[in-house]
Amino acid sequence: MSAHDLSLPSPEAFGKVAVLLGGESAEREVSLASGYAVLEALLDAGVNAHPFDPSERSVYELVSEKFDRAFIILHGRGGEDGVMQGALEQLGVPYTGTGVLGSALAMDKVLSKLVWSARNLPTAEYRVFDKQSFNANECEHILKDLGGVVMVKPSHEGSSVGMAKASDAKSLASAIENAFVYDDNVLVEAYIDGPEYTVAILDGKALPSIRMTSPHVFYDYDAKYKTDTTEYFCPSGLPLAQESELGRLALTAFEALSGKGWGRVDVMRHQDGTFYLLESNTVPGMTKKSLVPKAAKQADISFQQLVLQILAKSM
Repeated sequence: MSAHDLSLPSPEAFGKVAVLLGGESAEREVSLASGYAVLEALLDAGVNAHPFDPSERSVYELVSEKFDRAFIILHGRGGEDGVMQGALEQLGVPYTGTGVLGSALAMDKVLSKLVWSARNLPTAEYRVFDKQSFNANECEHILKDLGGVVMVKPSHEGSSVGMAKASDAKSLASAIENAFVYDDNVLVEAYIDGPEYTVAILDGKALPSIRMTSPHVFYDYDAKYKTDTTEYFCPSGLPLAQESELGRLALTAFEALSGKGWGRVDVMRHQDGTFYLLESNTVPGMTKKSLVPKAAKQADISFQQLVLQILAKSM
């Protein structure tokens, strides 16, 4: 489809666009890669777009330099957690994607699970631990309660930063202590033995699912960004009825957390066929090899059109 598709505004209509990238989170390098991919697509489409790194410039410059809107491609804290969204609302600068509440909810894995549980949506059993009160002597009991194998995750990090798999008390205690380096709250959840899927959301619709396989212990940071051994299957190979079921689940989960515009929901499928929600991402990766562009391509949406559709929602 053309960048000048009739369903999209003309490039001039977007005005002066700031592509917010970089930032100060643990995902800075990924954000820079995503941001410059988005910037290139916007420039190629004729949009008056400029890179803007809030770790190097004041957000007040968005007003003083007369930017008309912002494309948020900041991953992690300070960009994906509602902080930047709140600042932009105070400044009166329209922006892409999910608002303050939805961003904060999706960034917090514990709150996400609480909302999904309240909505009776499937998610793995879990426990939450606080840095100040954690007692390593609890680890044996935790493992027994959660089936013997668990995943450990900092509550507020993305891109699998600080995550680990554990199957004995010693490795669990070590994994929790390591996760506390990134966050004061750590989520420990039952390990789901089965394939991982991801579903991209665009304008209220689920795009074709992607199934990921990796020789790593799990789909970690290196598997996502540093290795060529990860395989992606899109279409994922699910029968049509299960593909539809997964799409509905992902969209329901995304909207339950007040997700808007675009995003991505990650899911595990147990050996018994049950899908379990992992997390919702409100500013997922947008490099040329990222998952949302892969799903869009399968739906006959080019990278450039994907970027323009996301930006159009800020109008």
